[in-house]
Amino acid sequence: MEAQSRQQMRQTRRRRCWLQALVVAALALAAVVAALEWAIDRQNIAALETPLPAATIIYDEHGRIASKLAAANIEEVPIDRVPNYFLEAIVATEDRRFYEHDGVDYYGLLRAMWRNIRAGAWVEGGSTITQQLAKNVFLTNEKTLTRKWKEWLIAQKIERTYSKQEILEMYINRIYFGAGAWGVASAAKTYFGKDVSELTLSESAMLVGLIKAPSALSPVRHYDKAVARRNVVLSLMKEQGYIDDQEWIAAKNEHIAIQQEPKRDPYAGKYPYYVDELIHEAIAQYGLTQSDVLSGGLRIYTELDPNMQQALEAVYANDSLFPSSPDGVPVQSGAVLLDPKTGGVKALVGGRGRHVFRGFNRATELRRQPGSTLKPLAVYTPALEQGYGPFSLLKDEPLNLGGYRPQNYDHTHRGTVTMYEAIIHSLNVPAVWLLNEIGLDKGMEALHRFGLPLEKEDRQLGIALGGMSRGVSPLEMAEAYAVFANDGVRLDGHLITKIVDAYGRKVAEWKPRRTVVTSKKVAQQMTFLLEGVIREGTGKRAAIPGRELAGKTGSTEMTIPGIDGVKDQWMVGYTPQLVGALWLGYDRPDETHYLTTTSGETAAIIFRHMMEKALADEPVVRFSLPLVKQAEREHKKREPKAPESVPPKVKEKPRTPGHEKGKNKEKKEKKHGKGHGGKHE
Repeated sequence: MEAQSRQQMRQTRRRRCWLQALVVAALALAAVVAALEWAIDRQNIAALETPLPAATIIYDEHGRIASKLAAANIEEVPIDRVPNYFLEAIVATEDRRFYEHDGVDYYGLLRAMWRNIRAGAWVEGGSTITQQLAKNVFLTNEKTLTRKWKEWLIAQKIERTYSKQEILEMYINRIYFGAGAWGVASAAKTYFGKDVSELTLSESAMLVGLIKAPSALSPVRHYDKAVARRNVVLSLMKEQGYIDDQEWIAAKNEHIAIQQEPKRDPYAGKYPYYVDELIHEAIAQYGLTQSDVLSGGLRIYTELDPNMQQALEAVYANDSLFPSSPDGVPVQSGAVLLDPKTGGVKALVGGRGRHVFRGFNRATELRRQPGSTLKPLAVYTPALEQGYGPFSLLKDEPLNLGGYRPQNYDHTHRGTVTMYEAIIHSLNVPAVWLLNEIGLDKGMEALHRFGLPLEKEDRQLGIALGGMSRGVSPLEMAEAYAVFANDGVRLDGHLITKIVDAYGRKVAEWKPRRTVVTSKKVAQQMTFLLEGVIREGTGKRAAIPGRELAGKTGSTEMTIPGIDGVKDQWMVGYTPQLVGALWLGYDRPDETHYLTTTSGETAAIIFRHMMEKALADEPVVRFSLPLVKQAEREHKKREPKAPESVPPKVKEKPRTPGHEKGKNKEKKEKKHGKGHGGKHE
């Protein structure tokens, strides 16, 4: 009896021990499961929600595609646009139990291990489509247990977060097919020159076959190998019931035409200088990065007029319009076309010759002295504001202003001239005299209102003739002259009107800022004066038959002793609907590289061509100058024509050493002698 009792006690203890062991095991298992759940749950897969790098599309002023930007050949496509043949080929080849497992195919792993052991080599992998997606997006290719464990966790999280269709869509858009093509849509265009929706069964199988080794199986370089791999994929599809015997035979016998050179997107790289400045504006004004612009899938709406841009590019492609260099170094140039009513940049070219992506843009980044194109801004506008009129008399006599002795282009004086005569003939002495009369502060303040960049060193009378330490760009000059065409109101020049992200959200929008620079009356008086420059002054060669045009020429002379040449040529002008600004010169002027003509002879002609072509499809619009007195408009009709109305020239004393001599009919000005260089037209 006692022995039986001890036996029962031992059995009870054993049961208790087993129960305790089971409880501990259950708790341990629960802890492991909880730890796994925690580890899976904490995996961050937010990157799958981030849009793939995609081309940014640039739209013109009418909302039509004008250009495209892309850092890589990637195009995302919804799964419903992809043929079922391709999706079935992917599953049959890469993950036959894709629709059955939860991210990791344990049966597939065992099968792959057994085949690799039998073959004595690595012949089959065990990674599922979900695991491949995890590796492609989040991990490296290193073969370590740590990386494999991480891949398992991420695959589990992906499967719990997304449907099988969503996983498959992400996979086919992120896989690499070689030749720079990421995703099935890019691969279809790269190899076959067609849209993904047009893929045949045979083409689908060939693309899927590339996934294993995109370079080694490239149909461009190794067509036979690509065909052999395609046939393997087709056999797997037949074996798994995706296609029947007839489809299998037909697909195997299909000859696939491979595109040796991928078709170039007609919009890629179009209007390069305009796009360069657009990128700069997006970064500088709207806080985007270059990566955002190049691969963010943005939609950027602009002020671009494609007809005007093409016209400007055609002019710059016509070498016969530009001076030639003795050693082949190109004479460079930059030009801008701008709408004065909106500030919208309609067209832009930043140089001649080969374009370098985001290289030096002479239309916007150039800083050169503007010569006489600054006179209307620094002298004549503030003078008109002070009560002078277009036919007020100005002195053209020898001046000595604290050691500064400005000279006219021909080194003669006329005694007295009207403001009209002074501006159309680009006389220097009257301009400096007038600035001194109204006060240098008035001129500097006017330039600030026009939005031009000034330095402390610019506060000197040479500013009347364009003497600046930093200089200006064609865009800045176009913005300034637009004030005259817009009745005294300035709007900042801009290219971008709106930016929309890949999700359709507006991320930036242009907000116009109007600045009243001068009165309507003064703006119209300046237009009246500048029309005279084109009609009978230094800008005659810029005249466009049948159109009213106002503008001003300008140039700066070389300062190297013994060199009688021009460093910079300018032409800035406008019609009622369009402002143009052009600079011409060498990037590095020296004893060999300088211009030998005047701006009226060269820059004005190029300017005429670019404006005439740009306005070819635009209506003819005439200037409306109601605030210019009828007496002022008729003044020239009552007066004898120049030069009879100009007092007899007073011959100058011999020039001091270092003064460059004048050129035939050239309008040149000597600058203020405080480190600003030579003479200007």
